Amino acid sequence: MTRTGEDHSAALTGPWWWARRRSVVLDVGLAVASAAECGAEGIAFAGDAGLPVPVGLLFGLLAGSVLLLRRRWPIAVVLVSIAVTPAQMGFLMGVVGLYTLAASELPRRIIGALSGMSLAGSLIVTFVRARQDMASGSLTVGEWFVPFLSITTALGMTAPPVLLGLYVGARRRLMESLRERADSLERELQLLAERAEERAEWARGEERTRIAREMHDVVAHRVSLMVVHAAALQAVARKDPEKAVKNAALVGDMGRQALTELREMLGVLRAGESLSVPDARSAPVPLAAVGFAAAAAASRAVDGPGEGGGHGSGAGIEGPSLADLDELLGQSRVAGMAVVLSVEGELRAYAAEVEQTAFRVVQEALTNVHKHAAGAKTYVRVAHRLSEIAMQVENEPPPEGDPERARLPSGGNGLVGMKERVSALGGAFVSGPTDAGGFRVSAVIPT
Repeated sequence: MTRTGEDHSAALTGPWWWARRRSVVLDVGLAVASAAECGAEGIAFAGDAGLPVPVGLLFGLLAGSVLLLRRRWPIAVVLVSIAVTPAQMGFLMGVVGLYTLAASELPRRIIGALSGMSLAGSLIVTFVRARQDMASGSLTVGEWFVPFLSITTALGMTAPPVLLGLYVGARRRLMESLRERADSLERELQLLAERAEERAEWARGEERTRIAREMHDVVAHRVSLMVVHAAALQAVARKDPEKAVKNAALVGDMGRQALTELREMLGVLRAGESLSVPDARSAPVPLAAVGFAAAAAASRAVDGPGEGGGHGSGAGIEGPSLADLDELLGQSRVAGMAVVLSVEGELRAYAAEVEQTAFRVVQEALTNVHKHAAGAKTYVRVAHRLSEIAMQVENEPPPEGDPERARLPSGGNGLVGMKERVSALGGAFVSGPTDAGGFRVSAVIPT
């Protein structure tokens, strides 16, 4: 599991400039070792320089303890180690200080300059000390050995800690970069997950809206005609028994069709709960399947009893199409509506979505006339243009005092559903009352 940046920041629990408590322990241990080394070498330095031993000891302890500040001020530690190099003390401090300096975030030019100074100081001090030992006779070697010893010692004291520090610093920066990338990736994944959830919620809302629209198309038209026929049946039951029997048969047929279509939708819901699910009670209902079933049932809303779904003018079009307009208008005429159809242009094949949407607009507009203006004369106009198809359904004011007028409830979703269908195809939809007191619904769909 990757540690995030917040977790990494929370892990910085050390005091002052230390990131962790174990870093404090390490630095204190190195400072004590360096102070002990410098203190011991300070005693020898005091004897050579003719100083009191306590002074040399105190000087060595103070110089060695500077290593405690290596993480905060690595430059100061290296400068102190260079300064005490002539006294032949601070070797541990010099090595650790160069390593810390090279591993830090300081510019490379500063690291190179201080490393060069330390190398030069070690080289000079080692060379002078070796020459003094040769002069005193304590070292009996050839002249070539002094430069070799000086260079080897200086490089051995300087190059390894610097190279190791550069490697560790580069690796640390790489790890920090990877950690930042991991944090960034985690944030991006979280953002993508939130956006995916928002898109899923939006898709669920759109699917619910589509299901509601399809179910409205399935039920509203037939039930509206059923209510109209029932009202007519009530009015002519005693005056014209034959017409009453005919209206009753129509009401029964439409009721059976509506029940069949609703039963099919509920059947899809039942089937969706038991498809490859160990526990059917815990399975979510597939909204897409319900929407498809609603659309399929709605496509049969214009058929007569026992007939199959209508077919449009284009080959392979399933569901209602413009070719079914005559049958749709015939149903409204049987219900007592005076409908006049006018078609401009030549009927041609359209996409299935365009055919179905155009049909639904006319169907819903006629349903609204049955609900709000029963008995009113209605004009249905369809225009087939070069790159679009236009529909208009306009009704006159309803007749006053019509005894067969049925008062139908309205949920206010018909116009909204029509506008959504037309807008989804990039078309335009307008509806509103006319100056004469009627109502007009107009839609233009690009083809």
